[in-house]
Amino acid sequence: MIETPEDRAQYYESYSVGQKFFGPGVTLTEADIIDFAFRYDPQSHHIDKEAAERSIYGGLIASGLQVLVTSFRMLIQGGFAGSASMGANGLKDLTWHAPVRPDDTIRGEVEVVDMRESQSRPGIGLVAMQCRVFNQRDEVVCSWGATQFIRKRPAS
Repeated sequence: MIETPEDRAQYYESYSVGQKFFGPGVTLTEADIIDFAFRYDPQSHHIDKEAAERSIYGGLIASGLQVLVTSFRMLIQGGFAGSASMGANGLKDLTWHAPVRPDDTIRGEVEVVDMRESQSRPGIGLVAMQCRVFNQRDEVVCSWGATQFIRKRPAS
């Protein structure tokens, strides 16, 4: 059975600056890349091997959006957001540093970089995180920052 965020609570008080969470690795196959791209990002360097070979990438690459959503799932599985998470206000400085190619294995890491209690929403804390995605050669392929809204632990 896959554990979901609803299976655990990670309240604001559970976090600390410098804390890291690690997601499991996922290998993106050629079929995964082409299937995702046909549905969501049908650019030639994601769906057409011959055109991709003639592109600046020299071969097929995964959509950056696929890398983002795949790594987000991995990071949730790694425990960075549980049932106390109320979402985020957006992504900051989303960057794709290097292409992800067929059969690359990507893994994610989240580091808590700042925390503060919400001034406008009692019972909520804001947890700023820096997210990084690595390939099997430990090269950063994608990174972004985000601030999660996290419920504070209920009073007992």
